[in-house]
Amino acid sequence: MQIADLIRERGPLTVAAFMELALYSENGYYARAVQRSGRAGDFFTSVDVGPLFGELLAVQIAEMADILGGPVDLVEAGAGNGRLSADILRALRRDAPATYDRLNLHLVESSPAARAMQRATLDEMAGRLMSSAPELPPSYEGIVIANELLDAMPVHQVVMREDGLREIYVDVADQRALRTVEGPPSTSALARYLARAGVSLEPGWRAEIGLAAIDWVRRAAQRLRRGFMMLIDYGHEARELYSVTHASGTLTTFARHTMSGTEGPGAPAWLANAGEQDITAHIDFTGVRAAAEAEGMQTLGFLDQTYFLLALSGLANPVNSVNPENLENPENLVNLRKRLALKTLLLPGGLGSTHKVLLFGKGVGTPTLRGCSYRVRVT
Repeated sequence: MQIADLIRERGPLTVAAFMELALYSENGYYARAVQRSGRAGDFFTSVDVGPLFGELLAVQIAEMADILGGPVDLVEAGAGNGRLSADILRALRRDAPATYDRLNLHLVESSPAARAMQRATLDEMAGRLMSSAPELPPSYEGIVIANELLDAMPVHQVVMREDGLREIYVDVADQRALRTVEGPPSTSALARYLARAGVSLEPGWRAEIGLAAIDWVRRAAQRLRRGFMMLIDYGHEARELYSVTHASGTLTTFARHTMSGTEGPGAPAWLANAGEQDITAHIDFTGVRAAAEAEGMQTLGFLDQTYFLLALSGLANPVNSVNPENLENPENLVNLRKRLALKTLLLPGGLGSTHKVLLFGKGVGTPTLRGCSYRVRVT
């Protein structure tokens, strides 16, 4: 059944419910494909730059594993077909074999098509894979990674009017075309969220509220008995996200590496071709941090990806291949490629500054992690 037919049957949907259908239902955007990013896809991620991103994360993971000791669960949420975990494991097996031997990998991915490809992606390292499922394991001790996961979770969209807060819904117009309409908030949690953040929207301002992302962070923190959580995504602190700078909201879509905004009144671009394109919104890192801390996590660092990866790339061990001295050798084609990849990952205005890294610990004290050893700064 088409999304328009479902809306006719059920009545207007919140934007969050629409996104759930368009992205994650049986015929949704993410459910039907093994991989959506890369040159042949609709958007570009740090993983698409090449294995260097995973190799750098392996530096941080090795240190975290040393702090934890014993067997370590490595949980990647939003793992897709397993490319990032494969890059991490390959680097650890090569440069930190003792850590590699202690890791038990758990891949969390909602798409059945992507899950079916994970063992093939891991190849000779598939023996480290302990579980592959749509949901987080019920309990684990180790390290949780989520790279560009939260931004793709369903969000509620609200707009402030002179008479108070209203919510945006998706309805069906004539000829089965989708449109947006305003109505009362579907839940009082929306107003409470803004109040907790100390946010006061001006009349006419639109905003997205990621209740699903907050719920996920809480579950991930609750199920982590002891260890670390590493969240990498794009977004802002609440004071900036809910300000005049983003007064039109941040909900957008990507198709063939082109970002689309609003097409006209009542017809935003993210309504078009439901199920055929990505829909995303910026993360409220203030709310994410508060949710994790409420579940016993301690914030260990919040910084631009640029500074996080610079700190890791400056280490000769355990990943020798990213030693800056080697990268400066133009006669070594492999290192030249890594130098170009590192530039892409660090470039201001690109992945380096738009993406932030949020690090948490639970039951591990407050160690100064290697990724925070250069400069802890958010631009």
